Amino acid sequence: MPIQSVASQTVAKRSVANRARQHGAMEYSEPPVDLDQVRLYRLGRIREELKKRDYGAALFFNQITTRYACDATNMQVWCSHYETRCLFVAADGPTVLFDYANHPHLAEGLPTVDEYRAITGFYYFTAGPRAEERALLFADQIADLMAKHGAGNRRLAVDHLSHLGVDAIRAHGIEVVNGEEVAEQARAIKSPEELQLMRASIAVCETAMADMRAALEPGITENALWAKLHETNIRLGGEWIETRLLSSGPRTNPWFRECSMRPIEAGDLVSFDTDLIGPYGYCADISRAWVCGAKPSDEQRRLYALAYEQIQHNKSLLKAGRTFREVSEQAWPIPEDCLSNRYGSLMHGVGLADEYPSFKHWVDYPARGYDGVLEAGMTLCVESFIGVEGGREGVKLEEQVLVTEDGIEQLSGYPLEEDWL
Repeated sequence: MPIQSVASQTVAKRSVANRARQHGAMEYSEPPVDLDQVRLYRLGRIREELKKRDYGAALFFNQITTRYACDATNMQVWCSHYETRCLFVAADGPTVLFDYANHPHLAEGLPTVDEYRAITGFYYFTAGPRAEERALLFADQIADLMAKHGAGNRRLAVDHLSHLGVDAIRAHGIEVVNGEEVAEQARAIKSPEELQLMRASIAVCETAMADMRAALEPGITENALWAKLHETNIRLGGEWIETRLLSSGPRTNPWFRECSMRPIEAGDLVSFDTDLIGPYGYCADISRAWVCGAKPSDEQRRLYALAYEQIQHNKSLLKAGRTFREVSEQAWPIPEDCLSNRYGSLMHGVGLADEYPSFKHWVDYPARGYDGVLEAGMTLCVESFIGVEGGREGVKLEEQVLVTEDGIEQLSGYPLEEDWL
């Protein structure tokens, strides 16, 4: 256990445990809110976006969006590899879930699924050289649904679909438009009930982080430490983790090396990003940096202080009504020797996964930035990575927040190493 913070770790663990109990992180047999209320709100958001754009319907293959719109799940990670599961949503009409196989019990009782069908699979793994033939059969069903429930509107919003499926649908005279925009805009504003579910996920995540901290000692491998996050998440009702972003010592800089079998050494900086999909499918995306088995060096403290300053400054810019451009322009200036190793974005939306919007560094804004307006009910993750170009180590920090009319409400609560500052 790191020498410098035995007492602070004890306080931190108590604090996290209290948050976990407060949000019900230890038991999920009873959800903290009415799930049907969440489901109907989310489906309503999708339909609002369809009507706003004058689209007749949407067809979602992205498993995160399918989950958002109807809350039926079936092997979400596996199904994300193939075009094997999708949801048809009419702007004024029914929803039809096309599932991997005929398992209607997986959608029983959901107020967001009006009809259940087994999909006519046309991805090559299952269809082989008959893929084009089967894509045409699938497209026939979509065209029939558009004819019956599109009220004459032939514009179909599709998110993720290969040219095989798109071509087959277009052959029916249907205009295919950008369904990803529909989904991302819908998901951006959270209801109070969604926020309760997100808080439950964060509570599980922070309980898992405390278990990681307790296990951090010289000799443990990066993989073994990362496994603590997985184990606690699953044990407490979570679902999966989207990345493996934990590294130690010289592997922390530059960022984005995933965890390995490297034994962590005394004095190593350990940085990680949870990217955790917890209970009810909500994401807890929090980053921290610790030192293993020793007090932090002066250079580690300096890097940490810079990352901390970046996070605090950029959080202070957030409130409803402010534009994305204003946030980028006024963001904390990264020191020149750390600029080339900067994180890819200043902050990003978060819900069932990372999502719209994404805020770019001002130096990147001309090439990659886009404008928009912050709204109350958006949930964001504020990012920092500070590592000197050519330096040994880097610090990754990230906080999850709710945008309000007056500023933000902090959602993540795992303690930062303020005694290093």
